[in-house]
Amino acid sequence: MSNSAIILISERDSTVRNRSQHNQQKQPDSSCNKKGLQSHNHKLELSAGMLRESSVVILLLGFMCLVRILVLISVQQLSSTGHFNALRARKHLERITSVGPRTIGSPENEITTVNYLLDQIKQIRSESETGPHSITVDVQRPTGSFSINGFISYYDRVTNIAVKLQPKTRAQHFMLANCHFDSVANSPGASDDAVSCSVMLEVLHSLANLSTPLKHGVIFLFNGAEENNLQASHGFITQHPWAQQVRAFVNLEAAGVGGKELVFQTGPENPWLVQAYARAAVHPFASVVGQEIFQSGLIPSDTDFRIYRDFGNIPGIDLAFIENGYIYHTKYDTPERIPTDSIQRAGVLYKCDLVYAVCVVIFSWFVTLVTVLIVALIVTLTGRSMFWYTHFYAAVCLYGSAATGTIVLIHTLTKDIFYRSTSRVYLAELFFDVSLLLWCFLLLILTMCGFCSAYVPMMMVVFPLISKLLLRKHFRARGASLQYSVLYLTGLAVPYVHIMFLIWVVFEVFTPIQGRSGTGIPPDVVLALIVTLATVILSTYFLHVIYLSRSMKHILAGLGSVFTVMFVLVCCGLFFPYSADPSSPRPKRIFVQHTTRRFHALNGSLQSSDSGLCISSVDYTDMQHITPHIPQINDSIRWDCQDRLPYCGSSRKSWYLPAPEVSPEAPLEFRLLSRQETEWGTVKMTFEVKGPSLMSLRMRPQAGASLSSWSFGDRTPQFNRSGGYVISYSRGLDAPAWSFWFEIQPPKSSDASPDEGLISLAVSAHYFSGSDRHSEQLESLLKRFPAWVFPSSWISTYHMYRY
Repeated sequence: MSNSAIILISERDSTVRNRSQHNQQKQPDSSCNKKGLQSHNHKLELSAGMLRESSVVILLLGFMCLVRILVLISVQQLSSTGHFNALRARKHLERITSVGPRTIGSPENEITTVNYLLDQIKQIRSESETGPHSITVDVQRPTGSFSINGFISYYDRVTNIAVKLQPKTRAQHFMLANCHFDSVANSPGASDDAVSCSVMLEVLHSLANLSTPLKHGVIFLFNGAEENNLQASHGFITQHPWAQQVRAFVNLEAAGVGGKELVFQTGPENPWLVQAYARAAVHPFASVVGQEIFQSGLIPSDTDFRIYRDFGNIPGIDLAFIENGYIYHTKYDTPERIPTDSIQRAGVLYKCDLVYAVCVVIFSWFVTLVTVLIVALIVTLTGRSMFWYTHFYAAVCLYGSAATGTIVLIHTLTKDIFYRSTSRVYLAELFFDVSLLLWCFLLLILTMCGFCSAYVPMMMVVFPLISKLLLRKHFRARGASLQYSVLYLTGLAVPYVHIMFLIWVVFEVFTPIQGRSGTGIPPDVVLALIVTLATVILSTYFLHVIYLSRSMKHILAGLGSVFTVMFVLVCCGLFFPYSADPSSPRPKRIFVQHTTRRFHALNGSLQSSDSGLCISSVDYTDMQHITPHIPQINDSIRWDCQDRLPYCGSSRKSWYLPAPEVSPEAPLEFRLLSRQETEWGTVKMTFEVKGPSLMSLRMRPQAGASLSSWSFGDRTPQFNRSGGYVISYSRGLDAPAWSFWFEIQPPKSSDASPDEGLISLAVSAHYFSGSDRHSEQLESLLKRFPAWVFPSSWISTYHMYRY
């Protein structure tokens, strides 16, 4: 037992004994009076120092509202003044995005945007000619390949614009600033990543016009191929002669639209870089928790940071806008949605009780998790998944009330049943110590594992402990008074504000991600897990208050009412997941391809073919909400992908509407240039491919055969999780035909199947730009989708060969 609880209980026991002895001396023969006095004293002991239920509600709600307000204030735009001109940067942003989507290989990306950037750089160089700096421009169009995420990424003549700013006396060391000006198909790409390129243009203008020369140089890299597997940055860091002079880098990215830019990755090692950022930034905004979440693979994205870290072995900082990720990679990612301010900132008995109490807390967490997950699964099974996508606070009310109510219920039952005869003050102390112990345990684990985010549990240990020690005397004298409770919550303010901020970041990142995370794990399960985790974390030191409260029945009734009402409203379909509101769009993302598939026999003849409109869902709700608008898109036309094919032309969860063949003006040309047997028993095949700027190649050797070498990367074939070998190809303008080779080890004669050959190859050609990206049937279908759907559409062809 803690000293404060022992002293307080002993003082109260002494007071009760003194009062009892005094009354016995005064009325020694009155047994009735004695019994009445004992009953009265027992009530005094139970009620002394207890809080009214209404006080608990007001205190906790007031505290959480205050914390929430402080978090909201902390994430507001923070403007700064200086040489940087945000209005001029915004003009760059509007000009870059005015051409529309800028996919790799499109004229909008390779010509229009490149020319605009070069013109602006030329003007900056002209204005600063008399200054102390020199500007050198180099347009690089590299070709290469590398392994990433289990497949090979191949690129040919993609575009980089590298700008070297240095004192006229020359510099030996350079800082690299990176952005990318290409975008995904069908999106203007204002936040990802035109705004960063606009910021870099203005930074270049500001630095070039300084009157005092820089000590070191800066290389500004405007890369034109990031969206297709980070290719242009690889071309620069592995091939450009300036790359050898780079000592550190800053990568400007986006996972949302606007808000304060967050440093979410740093390293490797080199803490000086973070220290330099903290000193230089007017309003530094960073969290090591973000880095560890991002690098864990939980977020389905990657940035050029990875390329510079892994292939350049140089330290760097990754900054990104994270607010409003709902419209990331959609048509709503427009310049007007990016605020100018976002641009402007860039004992033994006691030991037994302690063990039992720890078990109670862990048990309450487990039951809470199971309860909330059951609710999430029921919501999913009733077809109301993602109801929170547009109405986020509906999820907080539903899952949060379920989680909070379960925790409060378990501890109320524990208090009233298992600890009925135990002092409530002692229980409050006991469960405070349990919370402290669990945070200490987490601190120890994270420290031993070397996680920098161990500072979070450290805050949750230091601040509550100091507050409790400072309030010890007050607690002994007055018990759980209202004043004590206010002071106790005040002591929790600093760590809880930070915890609430981290929770806000997690929700801000992961909630929009559920709209593009695929159809595997039910998103309600993911969000329910996050809400439960947030509730558990926030509830730890509130257990102390629960055990000091006289009653929790009204709180439980309120939580139960909120849960019941929200559950009924959700199951009735009141909350529709998507929204086309221009001020706050929450679109459903789908992919629509007008595709033609051709399957060739071993002798090269056409074996079969088909054409259609292939619709793929990017989130869990599939076509559930689209079918009422377009009845033809239903489960009767679900895609049936054959496992024996290396790639069937679309994802396995798609819907296929028959349509006429597509006839692109620049059709795919695929040729076997040579086939020869090597002296070591393999068969070497060389191919040539001509087609659009984005293509993919998938290979699957037949049973018993295996690839031994190829012309990609380090020439060691890497098997993909999908059951084959995958190469993603992109090119810039004026690139030659794509040629490649591989060597395959034939199967043993007993395993060979003459009808199957050695290997199956599937080549997909994707037409994202130009006149080939449209068809009459495709445009007709797109017009039928409701306004809250964002269909990313293009033309594609698929050819499967056997050799």
